[in-house]
Amino acid sequence: MTKEPQVAPDTQEVLEKYDRDATTRQFDSKTIFWIVTIIAVLYSVFHLYMVFNPMPALQQRSIHVAVGLALIYMLYPMFKSQDRTKLPLFDWLLAGLSLFTAGYILVEYQAIVTERGGIPNNVDIAVAILAVLLILEAARRVTGLILPILALIFLAYPFFSHMDFLPNMMLTRPYSVGDIFGQLYLSTEGLYSTAIAASVNFIFLFILFGAFLQKSGMGQFFNDLAMALAGANKGGPAKVAVVSSGFMGSINGAAVANVVSTGAFTIPLMKKVGYHRNFAGAVEASASVGGQILPPIMGASAFIMAETTGINYGVIALAAVLPAILYYFAVIMQVHYRAGKRDLKGIPRADLPRIKEVLKDRGHLLIPIIGLIIMLFMNMPIPRAAIYTILLTIIVATLRKTTRMSLREIFDAMANGAQQALAVMIACAVVGIIIGVVSLTGFGAVMTSAIANIGAGSLFLTLFFTMIASMVLGMGLPSIPAYIITATMAAPALAEFGIPVLLAHMFVFYFGIFANVTPPVALAAFAGAGISGGDPMRTGFQALKLSIAGFLIPFIFIYEPALLMVDVEGLATNAREYPLASFFDIALVVLTTLIGLTALSAGLEGFFKTHVGVVSRIILIAAAVLSVVPEPFTDVAGVAIIIIVLLLNYMKWKRQDAPATTS
Repeated sequence: MTKEPQVAPDTQEVLEKYDRDATTRQFDSKTIFWIVTIIAVLYSVFHLYMVFNPMPALQQRSIHVAVGLALIYMLYPMFKSQDRTKLPLFDWLLAGLSLFTAGYILVEYQAIVTERGGIPNNVDIAVAILAVLLILEAARRVTGLILPILALIFLAYPFFSHMDFLPNMMLTRPYSVGDIFGQLYLSTEGLYSTAIAASVNFIFLFILFGAFLQKSGMGQFFNDLAMALAGANKGGPAKVAVVSSGFMGSINGAAVANVVSTGAFTIPLMKKVGYHRNFAGAVEASASVGGQILPPIMGASAFIMAETTGINYGVIALAAVLPAILYYFAVIMQVHYRAGKRDLKGIPRADLPRIKEVLKDRGHLLIPIIGLIIMLFMNMPIPRAAIYTILLTIIVATLRKTTRMSLREIFDAMANGAQQALAVMIACAVVGIIIGVVSLTGFGAVMTSAIANIGAGSLFLTLFFTMIASMVLGMGLPSIPAYIITATMAAPALAEFGIPVLLAHMFVFYFGIFANVTPPVALAAFAGAGISGGDPMRTGFQALKLSIAGFLIPFIFIYEPALLMVDVEGLATNAREYPLASFFDIALVVLTTLIGLTALSAGLEGFFKTHVGVVSRIILIAAAVLSVVPEPFTDVAGVAIIIIVLLLNYMKWKRQDAPATTS
């Protein structure tokens, strides 16, 4: 929570425009600045302490939300136009009321769980309404209007769900105000639901870990390493953006912020070598969003999925590896073909860092990440692994002067981590309203039934409508709340077809994530356009094209689970353990997918060694789809067509490249 901006001044405006959680106050009063900073540091200390000394769930989660709310009201102005150097008395009051909502639960806890048995009295209801209003207003300040409006729609449902004007499948018994707000405030199935449990136990700690990595210079390390590896290649800066943004996106889990922080460096380089500004912004957006599907951290979503499904983290991380690699392969292939079509060069090697020097200077920063992976695969409790990784980061950073953190920098990392966690915390709290209503009314079953009915017994149609529902539910949301909502609302529909829980959750997870590059609400792409100076909507469609593999791969692993390296034959839908698929099955699906994605990239860009004609492009795209359809005949036909078309284009290139002969 230092006063210095976290990004370059010319990109701060873009960050604030597309990432509302960047519009924080910069106090001119040192007293207020230090009060807020100390509260943020204590907020971090609280979470570290709770790992080893947990409180009852309702108390711990209420403190997490209340202190987070207080910080939001101190840091975020009511309107963007408001003076950000002052903290109005009204926001002091709202911060105090926020703390009161947790204080009330702490004081009344025994009476709530024993004497009243969860049945609220009038004071409980009043405090519950206050808590809901505070959360909705805080969410509006931090995330914008989309999430609070969605929550209000769900909140209105139980008030009208018994009325005859609703379809029969949506009708329920009448609910009183006490029923509704008691569910939301006095239980762990509302505001303090599994979404907030994930925020307390996992998300906060890994965002804090990311803050320490940033302080140690990990972002610079990833940029330098990517430059050394790919900068000299054809269209090098775009490949640098893909690699560096993918790494950082996996760790920090904030697509828009990642676009701005890494894009401030990579987008100007892409434009300099000749990429169009719309394409440059789209590359950064597609790479940053893709980081959320990249193990080992997956923007902390891997841990949430493990908690939600009961499946071991190691199984989830391993299952996510091949789809993530294939996604980035497809993005890089499009970037490569675009560079070939435009004859775009890389950066001269003389201007690039050397791999040996980069690793010597900052390579030790990889040790905490390697240590984290080892601890997680040893089945160490995830919160403890996060804390030990933070400590390891501090220790390892001391090995080099360039990465060593002072006590002030450690203090700042604690404060900055707390501030960065606020956006996800408030989104999870609002998602808790949705979860509470779904739990109270059984609306999740209604959603599942609706998707199944629209799918009319067809697995493909059910998958298609689940994809649409997941993308709509995920629009404009951070990746973790988007996953929690889609897992609650959309994933159960796939169980009707016997799809195991791992596949179902991975499916909806992908589409909740890629809503961030799907117009009309493609926030990551719009942020990329803000940096590049491109047109936001055109950048959005470019990002959608670059991310096309992210929309195909989930369908592939539903039909071919070997892509997730699991064998689901004979498994129940609620299976928690998955045997490893055979090497042959894995290799076959990876090979056909690689060939299909290569053809798809060539067809979309119209280039393979040389320009590809319109008819050949259409054939390549059609054959790419055939090659990923899970039938032996279509696989063989698709691959054969692709090989023939690409071979013909290769021969065309050879003829063009051959020296002219004289008779």
